[in-house]
Amino acid sequence: MDKTICEKCGFVSENNKKKFSLNLCSVCFHFSPNSPEELDEYISEKIDGKVLDSFRKISSFEKKQKQGMIKKAKDGNIMSRAPYGYKIIENRLVLSDDSLIVEKIFEDFLNSSLSLNQLSKKYGFSVNGIKKILFNFTYLGKIKFNGEVHEGIHPALISSTLFNHVQNKLEELRIKNPNKTF
Repeated sequence: MDKTICEKCGFVSENNKKKFSLNLCSVCFHFSPNSPEELDEYISEKIDGKVLDSFRKISSFEKKQKQGMIKKAKDGNIMSRAPYGYKIIENRLVLSDDSLIVEKIFEDFLNSSLSLNQLSKKYGFSVNGIKKILFNFTYLGKIKFNGEVHEGIHPALISSTLFNHVQNKLEELRIKNPNKTF
């Protein structure tokens, strides 16, 4: 790949990107507007590329960090705090004392006519808390990170059949109530 010059700050790199046929470094590209008219004005306000070097270092660090996190997820490791029903011991997800409640929440949602609001009151969660549980792939023994789902190294709390039936019911609710967020 050939090196190009950023038309905003003058940074030379083979990783510069094109926007409306203009070459921009990753930092200038990130902050650039999305309309050609605004982009012309943005480009006309020149900046010394050296001023942006600290941003480039941070960006490079963030890329390495994200690559490490992707590897961790692919290896089946949790990427955040333990979801309800689990706890972390020695960097691994293990079942907590309240893990059986998770399956009850899934089964109640699927097999009753309880609304999400009623379900949240029954179990002492907010509606958003119940939604987080019902949509969470972790309960299948999987890890979802960066838009991808990987096999986890932790025990599943529910079956994939139960999870899929709940997702179908949630989708039906979303279709019936398009103005609500699910």
